[in-house]
Amino acid sequence: MPIKIPGQLPALSILDNENIFVMSEDRAASQEIRPMQVAILNLMPNKIETEVQILRMLSNTPLQINVEFVRIHKNVSKNTPKEHLENFYCLFDDIKHKQYDGLLITGAPLALLDYTEVSYWDKICEVFDWANKNVTSTMFSCWAAHAALYHYYGLNRHLRKDKLFGVFQHTPLDSKEELTRGFDENFNVPHSRYGYIDKADYESIDEINILAESPEAGVYLAASEDKRQVYLIGHPEYDTSTLHEEFLRDCKKDNTTSKPVNYYQDDNVDNAPVGTWRSHGSLLYTNWLNYYVYQMTPYQLDAEHMTATLKNK
Repeated sequence: MPIKIPGQLPALSILDNENIFVMSEDRAASQEIRPMQVAILNLMPNKIETEVQILRMLSNTPLQINVEFVRIHKNVSKNTPKEHLENFYCLFDDIKHKQYDGLLITGAPLALLDYTEVSYWDKICEVFDWANKNVTSTMFSCWAAHAALYHYYGLNRHLRKDKLFGVFQHTPLDSKEELTRGFDENFNVPHSRYGYIDKADYESIDEINILAESPEAGVYLAASEDKRQVYLIGHPEYDTSTLHEEFLRDCKKDNTTSKPVNYYQDDNVDNAPVGTWRSHGSLLYTNWLNYYVYQMTPYQLDAEHMTATLKNK
Protein backbone atom coordinates (compact mmCIF):
# COMPACT_ATOMS: atom_id res chain seq x y z
CA MET A 1 0.00 0.00 0.00
CA PRO A 2 1.16 3.59 -0.55
CA ILE A 3 2.70 5.95 1.95
CA LYS A 4 0.29 8.86 2.61
CA ILE A 5 2.09 12.17 3.04
CA PRO A 6 1.20 15.89 2.72
CA GLY A 7 0.84 16.97 -0.88
CA GLN A 8 3.31 19.86 -0.57
CA LEU A 9 6.05 17.91 1.21
CA PRO A 10 9.24 17.96 -0.93
CA ALA A 11 9.68 14.24 -0.30
CA LEU A 12 6.59 13.56 -2.40
CA SER A 13 8.24 14.42 -5.71
CA ILE A 14 11.58 12.89 -4.68
CA LEU A 15 10.04 9.55 -3.74
CA ASP A 16 7.85 9.60 -6.83
CA ASN A 17 10.94 10.04 -9.01
CA GLU A 18 12.51 7.07 -7.24
CA ASN A 19 9.48 4.94 -8.19
CA ILE A 20 8.28 4.71 -4.57
CA PHE A 21 4.49 4.54 -4.31
CA VAL A 22 3.32 7.63 -2.44
CA MET A 23 -0.11 9.23 -2.21
CA SER A 24 -0.99 12.80 -1.35
CA GLU A 25 -3.46 13.50 1.47
CA ASP A 26 -5.97 14.93 -1.01
CA ARG A 27 -6.03 11.75 -3.06
CA ALA A 28 -6.20 9.55 0.02
CA ALA A 29 -9.15 11.50 1.39
CA SER A 30 -11.12 10.98 -1.83
CA GLN A 31 -10.63 7.22 -1.95
CA GLU A 32 -13.42 4.81 -1.15
CA ILE A 33 -12.42 1.30 -0.21
CA ARG A 34 -14.20 -2.03 -0.68
CA PRO A 35 -13.06 -5.67 -1.09
CA MET A 36 -11.54 -6.58 -4.46
CA GLN A 37 -13.51 -9.14 -6.48
CA VAL A 38 -11.08 -11.55 -8.19
CA ALA A 39 -12.02 -14.57 -10.29
CA ILE A 40 -9.59 -17.43 -10.90
CA LEU A 41 -10.23 -19.56 -13.98
CA ASN A 42 -8.28 -22.69 -13.08
CA LEU A 43 -7.39 -24.78 -16.15
CA MET A 44 -4.88 -27.02 -14.41
CA PRO A 45 -5.79 -30.72 -13.85
CA ASN A 46 -4.70 -30.75 -10.19
CA LYS A 47 -6.82 -27.83 -9.18
CA ILE A 48 -6.25 -28.03 -5.43
CA GLU A 49 -2.47 -27.72 -5.76
CA THR A 50 -2.84 -24.75 -8.10
CA GLU A 51 -5.36 -23.07 -5.79
CA VAL A 52 -2.93 -23.19 -2.88
CA GLN A 53 -0.07 -21.80 -4.95
CA ILE A 54 -2.05 -18.88 -6.36
CA LEU A 55 -3.80 -17.98 -3.11
CA ARG A 56 -0.43 -17.91 -1.38
CA MET A 57 0.73 -15.32 -3.91
CA LEU A 58 -2.42 -13.22 -3.53
CA SER A 59 -2.37 -13.19 0.25
CA ASN A 60 0.61 -10.90 0.82
CA THR A 61 -1.31 -7.65 0.67
CA PRO A 62 -3.44 -5.63 3.11
CA LEU A 63 -6.22 -5.50 0.52
CA GLN A 64 -9.28 -7.59 1.24
CA ILE A 65 -9.86 -9.91 -1.70
CA ASN A 66 -12.97 -11.97 -2.41
CA VAL A 67 -11.93 -14.92 -4.58
CA GLU A 68 -14.22 -16.94 -6.83
CA PHE A 69 -12.98 -20.11 -8.54
CA VAL A 70 -14.27 -20.76 -12.04
CA ARG A 71 -14.13 -23.69 -14.44
CA ILE A 72 -14.95 -23.96 -18.12
CA HIS A 73 -17.15 -27.06 -18.15
CA LYS A 74 -18.67 -29.82 -16.02
CA ASN A 75 -16.38 -32.56 -17.32
CA VAL A 76 -15.18 -35.11 -14.79
CA SER A 77 -11.64 -34.42 -13.55
CA LYS A 78 -9.13 -37.24 -13.08
CA ASN A 79 -7.08 -35.20 -10.62
CA THR A 80 -9.64 -33.28 -8.57
CA PRO A 81 -12.54 -34.81 -6.60
CA LYS A 82 -16.01 -34.15 -7.99
CA GLU A 83 -17.15 -32.92 -4.56
CA HIS A 84 -14.41 -30.29 -4.50
CA LEU A 85 -15.43 -28.91 -7.88
CA GLU A 86 -19.11 -28.86 -6.94
CA ASN A 87 -18.46 -27.15 -3.60
CA PHE A 88 -15.90 -24.54 -4.59
CA TYR A 89 -16.21 -23.87 -8.32
CA CYS A 90 -18.81 -22.20 -10.46
CA LEU A 91 -19.16 -22.51 -14.20
CA PHE A 92 -18.16 -19.60 -16.40
CA ASP A 93 -21.65 -19.55 -17.90
CA ASP A 94 -23.03 -18.92 -14.42
CA ILE A 95 -20.87 -15.87 -13.68
CA LYS A 96 -20.44 -14.20 -17.07
CA HIS A 97 -23.18 -11.69 -16.23
CA LYS A 98 -20.95 -10.30 -13.44
CA GLN A 99 -18.05 -7.85 -13.35
CA TYR A 100 -14.71 -8.38 -11.59
CA ASP A 101 -11.80 -6.23 -10.54
CA GLY A 102 -9.29 -8.91 -11.49
CA LEU A 103 -9.18 -12.22 -13.35
CA LEU A 104 -6.44 -14.83 -13.25
CA ILE A 105 -6.36 -17.52 -15.94
CA THR A 106 -3.92 -20.32 -15.20
CA GLY A 107 -1.80 -22.33 -17.56
CA ALA A 108 -2.84 -25.74 -18.86
CA PRO A 109 -0.89 -28.85 -20.00
CA LEU A 110 -1.79 -28.31 -23.65
CA ALA A 111 1.56 -27.26 -25.07
CA LEU A 112 1.71 -29.79 -27.90
CA LEU A 113 -1.84 -29.22 -29.17
CA ASP A 114 -2.84 -26.68 -31.78
CA TYR A 115 -5.27 -24.21 -30.31
CA THR A 116 -8.11 -25.44 -32.50
CA GLU A 117 -7.55 -28.99 -31.18
CA VAL A 118 -8.24 -27.89 -27.59
CA SER A 119 -11.70 -29.18 -26.67
CA TYR A 120 -12.75 -25.92 -25.02
CA TRP A 121 -11.05 -23.50 -27.43
CA ASP A 122 -14.29 -21.75 -28.43
CA LYS A 123 -15.24 -21.33 -24.77
CA ILE A 124 -11.86 -19.93 -23.72
CA CYS A 125 -12.10 -17.43 -26.58
CA GLU A 126 -15.50 -16.43 -25.19
CA VAL A 127 -13.83 -15.86 -21.80
CA PHE A 128 -11.14 -13.69 -23.42
CA ASP A 129 -13.78 -11.51 -25.11
CA TRP A 130 -15.89 -11.33 -21.95
CA ALA A 131 -12.87 -10.22 -19.88
CA ASN A 132 -12.30 -7.26 -22.20
CA LYS A 133 -15.69 -5.85 -21.20
CA ASN A 134 -16.15 -7.05 -17.63
CA VAL A 135 -12.74 -7.18 -15.91
CA THR A 136 -10.45 -4.32 -14.96
CA SER A 137 -7.22 -6.33 -15.36
CA THR A 138 -6.59 -9.94 -16.40
CA MET A 139 -3.40 -11.91 -15.76
CA PHE A 140 -2.87 -14.72 -18.26
CA SER A 141 -0.40 -17.38 -17.11
CA CYS A 142 1.81 -19.54 -19.34
CA TRP A 143 -0.40 -21.45 -21.85
CA ALA A 144 -3.24 -18.99 -21.26
CA ALA A 145 -0.87 -16.11 -22.05
CA HIS A 146 0.14 -17.64 -25.37
CA ALA A 147 -3.48 -18.48 -26.17
CA ALA A 148 -4.65 -14.94 -25.39
CA LEU A 149 -1.90 -13.37 -27.49
CA TYR A 150 -2.98 -15.59 -30.37
CA HIS A 151 -6.64 -14.72 -29.92
CA TYR A 152 -6.18 -10.97 -29.48
CA TYR A 153 -3.25 -10.30 -31.80
CA GLY A 154 -2.69 -13.38 -33.97
CA LEU A 155 0.74 -14.08 -32.44
CA ASN A 156 1.40 -17.79 -32.85
CA ARG A 157 3.73 -19.68 -30.58
CA HIS A 158 6.60 -21.89 -31.62
CA LEU A 159 7.55 -25.20 -30.01
CA ARG A 160 10.98 -26.07 -28.70
CA LYS A 161 12.48 -29.45 -29.50
CA ASP A 162 13.32 -29.91 -25.82
CA LYS A 163 11.30 -28.60 -22.91
CA LEU A 164 12.54 -25.45 -21.20
CA PHE A 165 12.85 -26.89 -17.72
CA GLY A 166 14.41 -25.33 -14.66
CA VAL A 167 15.04 -22.01 -12.95
CA PHE A 168 16.33 -19.10 -15.02
CA GLN A 169 17.56 -15.59 -14.28
CA HIS A 170 15.56 -12.63 -15.57
CA THR A 171 15.95 -8.87 -15.78
CA PRO A 172 13.27 -6.16 -15.50
CA LEU A 173 13.47 -3.70 -18.40
CA ASP A 174 11.95 -0.50 -17.00
CA SER A 175 12.81 0.85 -13.55
CA LYS A 176 9.63 2.96 -13.61
CA GLU A 177 7.26 0.08 -14.38
CA GLU A 178 4.77 -0.49 -11.56
CA LEU A 179 4.32 -4.21 -12.15
CA THR A 180 8.03 -4.84 -11.52
CA ARG A 181 8.42 -2.18 -8.83
CA GLY A 182 10.79 -3.40 -6.12
CA PHE A 183 12.28 -6.22 -8.22
CA ASP A 184 16.00 -6.92 -7.96
CA GLU A 185 18.16 -6.22 -11.01
CA ASN A 186 18.21 -9.98 -11.56
CA PHE A 187 15.57 -12.41 -10.31
CA ASN A 188 14.77 -16.10 -10.76
CA VAL A 189 11.67 -17.76 -12.20
CA PRO A 190 10.84 -21.45 -12.75
CA HIS A 191 9.84 -22.54 -16.26
CA SER A 192 8.42 -25.77 -17.59
CA ARG A 193 7.23 -25.42 -21.16
CA TYR A 194 7.76 -26.11 -24.83
CA GLY A 195 6.02 -23.07 -26.25
CA TYR A 196 7.47 -19.61 -26.83
CA ILE A 197 6.74 -16.46 -28.80
CA ASP A 198 9.59 -14.54 -30.39
CA LYS A 199 10.49 -11.20 -28.86
CA ALA A 200 10.11 -9.56 -32.26
CA ASP A 201 6.49 -10.70 -32.39
CA TYR A 202 5.76 -9.00 -29.06
CA GLU A 203 7.49 -5.87 -30.32
CA SER A 204 5.28 -5.86 -33.43
CA ILE A 205 2.24 -5.04 -31.26
CA ASP A 206 2.20 -1.35 -30.32
CA GLU A 207 -0.14 -1.85 -27.35
CA ILE A 208 2.12 -4.44 -25.68
CA ASN A 209 5.21 -3.64 -23.60
CA ILE A 210 7.82 -6.23 -22.67
CA LEU A 211 8.56 -5.78 -18.97
CA ALA A 212 11.04 -8.57 -18.14
CA GLU A 213 13.04 -11.16 -20.04
CA SER A 214 15.75 -13.81 -19.80
CA PRO A 215 18.62 -14.68 -22.17
CA GLU A 216 17.69 -18.37 -21.91
CA ALA A 217 13.93 -18.27 -21.33
CA GLY A 218 13.02 -15.29 -23.51
CA VAL A 219 10.17 -12.89 -22.76
CA TYR A 220 8.82 -13.54 -19.28
CA LEU A 221 6.46 -10.66 -18.56
CA ALA A 222 4.53 -8.32 -20.84
CA ALA A 223 1.50 -6.07 -20.43
CA SER A 224 -0.82 -3.86 -22.42
CA GLU A 225 -0.39 -0.10 -22.21
CA ASP A 226 -3.73 0.27 -20.43
CA LYS A 227 -2.80 -2.38 -17.79
CA ARG A 228 -5.82 -4.50 -18.66
CA GLN A 229 -3.83 -7.49 -19.94
CA VAL A 230 -0.81 -9.05 -18.25
CA TYR A 231 1.04 -11.90 -19.94
CA LEU A 232 3.07 -14.07 -17.58
CA ILE A 233 5.24 -16.73 -19.25
CA GLY A 234 6.56 -18.73 -16.31
CA HIS A 235 5.56 -20.03 -12.90
CA PRO A 236 6.53 -17.74 -10.01
CA GLU A 237 3.70 -19.34 -8.01
CA TYR A 238 5.39 -22.77 -7.96
CA ASP A 239 6.30 -24.41 -4.66
CA THR A 240 9.95 -25.33 -4.14
CA SER A 241 9.18 -28.99 -4.85
CA THR A 242 6.96 -28.55 -7.95
CA LEU A 243 9.65 -28.96 -10.60
CA HIS A 244 11.06 -31.96 -8.72
CA GLU A 245 7.68 -33.68 -8.68
CA GLU A 246 7.25 -32.98 -12.38
CA PHE A 247 10.74 -34.37 -13.06
CA LEU A 248 9.86 -37.62 -11.25
CA ARG A 249 6.63 -37.94 -13.25
CA ASP A 250 8.49 -37.36 -16.52
CA CYS A 251 11.14 -39.94 -15.59
CA LYS A 252 8.46 -42.60 -15.19
CA LYS A 253 7.45 -41.98 -18.80
CA ASP A 254 10.98 -41.53 -20.17
CA ASN A 255 14.11 -42.42 -18.23
CA THR A 256 16.19 -40.13 -20.48
CA THR A 257 14.37 -37.04 -19.18
CA SER A 258 16.73 -34.15 -18.50
CA LYS A 259 16.77 -32.72 -14.99
CA PRO A 260 15.60 -29.16 -14.33
CA VAL A 261 18.57 -26.81 -14.54
CA ASN A 262 19.75 -24.37 -11.85
CA TYR A 263 17.45 -26.05 -9.37
CA TYR A 264 19.02 -28.72 -7.18
CA GLN A 265 21.66 -27.91 -4.60
CA ASP A 266 25.07 -28.32 -6.29
CA ASP A 267 23.11 -29.30 -9.44
CA ASN A 268 22.76 -32.82 -8.04
CA VAL A 269 19.35 -34.51 -8.28
CA ASP A 270 20.13 -36.44 -5.10
CA ASN A 271 20.16 -33.14 -3.20
CA ALA A 272 17.17 -31.05 -2.19
CA PRO A 273 15.84 -28.44 -4.65
CA VAL A 274 16.41 -24.81 -3.74
CA GLY A 275 13.61 -22.26 -4.01
CA THR A 276 15.00 -18.91 -5.15
CA TRP A 277 11.93 -17.20 -6.63
CA ARG A 278 9.23 -16.96 -3.99
CA SER A 279 9.84 -13.36 -2.88
CA HIS A 280 9.74 -12.16 -6.50
CA GLY A 281 6.55 -14.10 -7.16
CA SER A 282 4.80 -12.64 -4.14
CA LEU A 283 5.85 -9.12 -5.11
CA LEU A 284 4.64 -9.58 -8.68
CA TYR A 285 1.13 -10.56 -7.60
CA THR A 286 1.03 -7.83 -4.97
CA ASN A 287 2.03 -5.23 -7.55
CA TRP A 288 -0.62 -6.50 -9.96
CA LEU A 289 -3.35 -6.33 -7.33
CA ASN A 290 -2.31 -2.86 -6.22
CA TYR A 291 -1.31 -0.98 -9.37
CA TYR A 292 -3.19 -2.83 -12.11
CA VAL A 293 -6.37 -3.68 -10.19
CA TYR A 294 -6.98 -1.64 -7.02
CA GLN A 295 -5.72 1.68 -8.39
CA MET A 296 -7.61 1.27 -11.69
CA THR A 297 -10.97 -0.31 -10.90
CA PRO A 298 -14.23 1.61 -10.30
CA TYR A 299 -15.61 1.72 -6.78
CA GLN A 300 -19.06 0.57 -7.92
CA LEU A 301 -18.44 -2.73 -9.68
CA ASP A 302 -21.38 -2.99 -12.06
CA ALA A 303 -21.84 -2.94 -15.82
CA GLU A 304 -22.51 0.80 -16.03
CA HIS A 305 -19.48 1.90 -14.00
CA MET A 306 -17.22 -0.78 -15.53
CA THR A 307 -18.09 0.39 -19.05
CA ALA A 308 -17.42 4.01 -18.16
CA THR A 309 -14.09 3.16 -16.52
CA LEU A 310 -12.85 0.99 -19.38
CA LYS A 311 -13.78 3.63 -21.94
CA ASN A 312 -11.58 6.12 -20.10
CA LYS A 313 -8.51 3.87 -20.13
